[in-house]
Amino acid sequence: MDRAGPVFDWPTLIANKDREIARLELAYTTALERAKVAVVKSRAVIVDPHSVRLADGQTVRAKHILIATGAAPSIGKEIEGHSHVISSNEAFHLEELPKRILIQGGGYIAVEFASIFNGLGSEVTLVYRGDNILRGFDDDLRAHLRTEMEKCGIKVITRRIVEGIEKVDRGLCVELSGHDEVIVDRIMFATGRRPNINGLGLEAAGVQLGRTGGIEVDDYSRTSVPNIYAIGDVTDRINLTPVAIRDGHAFADTVFGNRPTKVDHKNVPTAVFSEPECGAIGLTEAEACRKLPKVDIYKTWFRPLKATLAGRDTRTFMKLVVDGTSDRVVGCHIVGPDAGEMIQLVGIAVKMQATKADFDAVMAVHPTAAEELVTMREKAVSHVRQAAE
Repeated sequence: MDRAGPVFDWPTLIANKDREIARLELAYTTALERAKVAVVKSRAVIVDPHSVRLADGQTVRAKHILIATGAAPSIGKEIEGHSHVISSNEAFHLEELPKRILIQGGGYIAVEFASIFNGLGSEVTLVYRGDNILRGFDDDLRAHLRTEMEKCGIKVITRRIVEGIEKVDRGLCVELSGHDEVIVDRIMFATGRRPNINGLGLEAAGVQLGRTGGIEVDDYSRTSVPNIYAIGDVTDRINLTPVAIRDGHAFADTVFGNRPTKVDHKNVPTAVFSEPECGAIGLTEAEACRKLPKVDIYKTWFRPLKATLAGRDTRTFMKLVVDGTSDRVVGCHIVGPDAGEMIQLVGIAVKMQATKADFDAVMAVHPTAAEELVTMREKAVSHVRQAAE
């Protein structure tokens, strides 16, 4: 009997995406209505510490104002052919899946979209100005992910930027620094996001900005104006959804719950949903070596059992960064299937200041990839910082 193979249809994906976003929006709206929150869908500008003017001219006054306008894509300076560039905002509004796409950037969004388009069948070129993708992550993690992405067919070009774009018969001709050219159908810039503060009236209210362009806040998310608060990406602290949610809870507890609450932004676990996934928490090896007098490193590369049985050429990477003086695990870095799930649980141990001995005392669950986290016994390297004379 003939069996139909799997079929991918871009319009169906987009329709499913739109339906899920609508469901989530309805859920949030319903929760607000149950809490008797008045929702006004309008452009708003702060006119003074207690007043907000809406687009229709109406003024709303409040004892407290919370700014949570998030961030917006930043696609850099204007270049020739800039009109052909899309951001991540437009990626899932394209009429069809591009056969060839170039993505400029090397952070979360660039890496994740490179994996998405590659997985859906597009020919993907990733261009990044730095030495390697995912700046700020552990160097071993960065190197391993790049290797795995290139195995999947993604072309990664580093130390280059897009300098010009021209529409030609075959598509879009992208000129890179170094005079290289790439022909593609679509170009996405994922070169970072900026706090979404333009036109909010912050200057009129006296709200100060930090050196990175985000709204400056204290440990309680309070701005330079005592009754105005700001949370999430607009503060440019740690730009992750769960951090914004936690900041929001802390604001509510502080202002309305009579429970002043600070959010601990140290040792926040994070995941990059690339293919394969990355998970990280705590110090990188380089950071630990700068901050601690002694650092022990444990790491492993291996083929997961399911990859071995399936004949897949993919390897998982895991690394523990340990304070060599206290034996405390101060960093964990993973590349492989379900890295996001693993780093969430490792995050509990790191937050509780677990030691390497605590990890070693846990019985392994076999056969899993995660068992490697509790069976790494041999140090890969130890770093000892010499005391200044």
